[in-house]
Amino acid sequence: MISSMNDHAFLSSAQILTSCFIGQKCQFYKKSIGVTLDDILRDEIQPNIAFTDQTILVKINAATTMIMFIGGLINSILSLITFQSKDLRQVGCGIYLLASSITSFLTISMFTVKFWFVVLTQMNLSIRISVVRGGCVSIEPLLKLCLYLDAWLNACVAIERAILVFRGVNFNKKRSQHIARWIIIILPFCVMGSIVYEPAHRELHEVNTETNKVNIDRWCVTRYSPSVQQYNTIILFFHLVAPCIVNLCSALFIIFGSARQRSTAQTRRTLREHIYDQFSEHKQLLISPIILLILSLPRVIMSMLSECVNPSNHRLLFIFGYFISFTPSMLIFIVFVLPSALYRKAFQESFRRWRRLIHQ
Repeated sequence: MISSMNDHAFLSSAQILTSCFIGQKCQFYKKSIGVTLDDILRDEIQPNIAFTDQTILVKINAATTMIMFIGGLINSILSLITFQSKDLRQVGCGIYLLASSITSFLTISMFTVKFWFVVLTQMNLSIRISVVRGGCVSIEPLLKLCLYLDAWLNACVAIERAILVFRGVNFNKKRSQHIARWIIIILPFCVMGSIVYEPAHRELHEVNTETNKVNIDRWCVTRYSPSVQQYNTIILFFHLVAPCIVNLCSALFIIFGSARQRSTAQTRRTLREHIYDQFSEHKQLLISPIILLILSLPRVIMSMLSECVNPSNHRLLFIFGYFISFTPSMLIFIVFVLPSALYRKAFQESFRRWRRLIHQ
């Protein structure tokens, strides 16, 4: 019995070491901060084997990635058709959503690049080490840049709508346009500045897993000092959770602000009745940020995992969480255009105009 317990303890310890260290002598500590796509798919991809002979899970993920890319492309095209209207860009909301139409496609494109980079570099170990190292250092930070930009542009839309309700007839459209253009110029630099530390902490380890040096294992590792890790955690929450909270607070401000204004003008009804009416009228403003927050949570949770987690134990769960965290970038047209009568009308007019130009 004691021997069995000791064996069990030894096996558990060996499993932890195996998942935390690489190399024949376990000389490299491989665990990075969070669970990345590299960690999720690494053990599933078979090296030096054609894609057609890879596992069914790899093929399903590849198909899902391409479906998401096509969906993101369609979303961006429809959104660009809508917000290329000059009438919608007379205020900041239209300008933010036009920019978001572009950044959302960049996000899905970088997600697609990331997936195929992981797959191809693991399938073909003859790819030059400089190419793999360059992708290791640059692709993930660029993906985060696009993802964070997209989230903050959506938050800017919510803030603009709240200001419109607060200012009412005193809302200055010219000033709104001017501020929106400056924010779109400054925002990328602010986001880049907040994550500029990441490429410097990303490194590639190349380990021979066999004595004959035939099999090579490449690990893209992110190593942070305790202080940088704390900063990384703050930045992660700030860029992923804060925009959702801004959206939610702005929606509540719009609902309660509109209800108070109407209760002042229509004294026959109580404030509670006006609030109920505004909740019914603007419920999509509450539903959208809640959905976006729920979709962002898997990425937040996976990015926070700092222990030696082995994704192969729950691979499907990790894959589902990783993929679903990018779906908000495919929903600009559904979340912002379809619920709005003004935006739908602008889309229909622009679509008819483009169709006439094509048929001429």
